[in-house]
Amino acid sequence: MKNHSMDDLVSLCKRRGFIFQSNEIYGGLQGLYDYGPLGVELKNNLKKSWWKSMIYERDDIEGLDSSILTNRLVLKYSGHEDTFTDPLVDCKSCGERFRADQVPDYCKKEDLTEPRNFNLMFKTNVGPIEDDNSFAYLRPETAQNIFTNFKNVLDSSPHKLPFGIAQMGKAFRNEITPRNFIFRVREFEQMELEFFVNPGDDEDWHKKWTDIRLQWWEDQGIKGDSIELYHVPPDELAHYSKATVDIMYRYPHGLEELEGIANRTDFDLGSHTKGQRDLNINAQVSENTQSNAKLAVQDLETKEWIVPYVIEPSAGVDRGFLAILNEAYQLESLENGNSRIVLALKPHLAPIKVAVMPLKKNELSIVEKSMNVKNQLQKTIDGRVLLENTGNIGKNYRKNDEIGTPACITVDFQTLEDSTITIRDRDSMKQERVHLEEVRAYLNENYRI
Repeated sequence: MKNHSMDDLVSLCKRRGFIFQSNEIYGGLQGLYDYGPLGVELKNNLKKSWWKSMIYERDDIEGLDSSILTNRLVLKYSGHEDTFTDPLVDCKSCGERFRADQVPDYCKKEDLTEPRNFNLMFKTNVGPIEDDNSFAYLRPETAQNIFTNFKNVLDSSPHKLPFGIAQMGKAFRNEITPRNFIFRVREFEQMELEFFVNPGDDEDWHKKWTDIRLQWWEDQGIKGDSIELYHVPPDELAHYSKATVDIMYRYPHGLEELEGIANRTDFDLGSHTKGQRDLNINAQVSENTQSNAKLAVQDLETKEWIVPYVIEPSAGVDRGFLAILNEAYQLESLENGNSRIVLALKPHLAPIKVAVMPLKKNELSIVEKSMNVKNQLQKTIDGRVLLENTGNIGKNYRKNDEIGTPACITVDFQTLEDSTITIRDRDSMKQERVHLEEVRAYLNENYRI
């Protein structure tokens, strides 16, 4: 059982520069947050790890970075205009609005209006004239532009089924009641894969991708006992889904979805393709007379056109960030009766890979040597190396424990004599004397950085 609360995480994020309330100097804007100097590093490292696992470590997935502004026809045929809604109620006593399933206890049932559907998509005007034909949507998910680019990717990077297209990027949802820090917000980032398979192979691939994604989260530091799998029952499935498995994580506020792995069948490509009547589409799709591309794959032996099924692992970067922060946060009691906060991040996710500390901040020879050590390490380390020149080694250790720095290097007078430095480990607090020529190999062997 973790011995900290969401307030502890929020405090750490503000104090150490991970996350700030957006527009805070003007009172903030609900459901929007800014990632600070350390937060952006952790966030980028998380995305980098996902991209590496999807693109660099596989030969059957291509990457994409599509536009945020989205033609309304895309979201018409995807079903978002009709179905991307939440039930909204008004409270007559307090004058506030809530999602129907999130009404606070202080609102009496008799004071609530009947629920009505509220579309979550943001609209914006495109061009100089504002009318019904000049608007677009801010995309509510990254998935749809993967489907609309299916033929472009297939034509430029030929693949046989199965293969996938992966994308990371911003998405926007006009949440009625943003809540629980960065868990549910109005502007967020997604990491989504659309993996295209032959009909009939979809159930096997759904199981494979569930296992793959569970292992990936474990590799990011999410322990198995913090996770449960939720097999979404038929009456709760999205309109496009044949089956969905949600990876549920125990956040400070409760068990909530970290990632969903959906079997979307042939709904998406079937919805966006031209010539629907000539294709054997299994999903219930709306008639599309406006698409100009056939989103199908031809079997070279039978010459039959196949609309692939889609397996979609979809994760929120912000929810992943929060889960990793929660999992890594530790309050430790020390032998001397004091305590320390440790952010036990995996080294590949740590915002600061190594901190270099001069023993005395006003001793020019030590400071210059420290700067040289820092600069030499930065050339070969994929991530930030920080020079901590405050002169208080104890406080520097505690600060770097709190922000998750795996290793701290202290440059002292002995360094000037024999070219050795002290490396302190974050988790064990053990210190070891290492020659400068061996530092890089030491960091790689012990931290893989």
